[in-house]
Amino acid sequence: MPRDAGGAGDVLRDLRTATAAEHEQVEATLDLMDPALDRDRLVDVLSRLHAFWSAAEAGLDDWAARHRADAAALDWARRRRTGLYAADLSALGGSAGDDRPDLPPVDGTDEALGRLYVLEGSTLGGTFIDRHLATVPGPAGGLRVRAFSPYGEDTGAMWAAFRRFTRAHVDGGGDAGRVVAAARQTFAVLAEWCAPAARVQGADA
Repeated sequence: MPRDAGGAGDVLRDLRTATAAEHEQVEATLDLMDPALDRDRLVDVLSRLHAFWSAAEAGLDDWAARHRADAAALDWARRRRTGLYAADLSALGGSAGDDRPDLPPVDGTDEALGRLYVLEGSTLGGTFIDRHLATVPGPAGGLRVRAFSPYGEDTGAMWAAFRRFTRAHVDGGGDAGRVVAAARQTFAVLAEWCAPAARVQGADA
């Protein structure tokens, strides 16, 4: 989970606290740190994540076209990952489907930051998942999913840049409540969309 040292009233702290339950639900559903993770379930998860990212980024692209300065300041073009998920799927012998989850439009930068909190926060855990995949025995072992850790050594710097922009935006008149609400809504859609990819307990017993 994304961590932040901000105190009471800090938007990053509010985001972390308000989305803790949703974050844990998604993490438990995907269970990508499962020692018994196999290639088929990894492909299923990636297919779901590709569809979600595609829908989430489509809304952010619309926002970026209307708020070019904010998008440029956030380095939005570098943060897009739909193409990476598609490439990872292809490398594993999977393919992207046509279905996508329904997400609300991104009305402004408040909502964009809430959605990005979910997308960008996943890169922190993604580095651990990547390391785990390298140790998993069997068909899924030794794999590297580029979409999980797209920034490599720049992961910390990219997350720090997102935090700085988010705090500055709220301090400059942005609505922290709208940012948090957008993050919770994004997490809720992600959890529901990924539910079918959950490992059935006892299936490999």
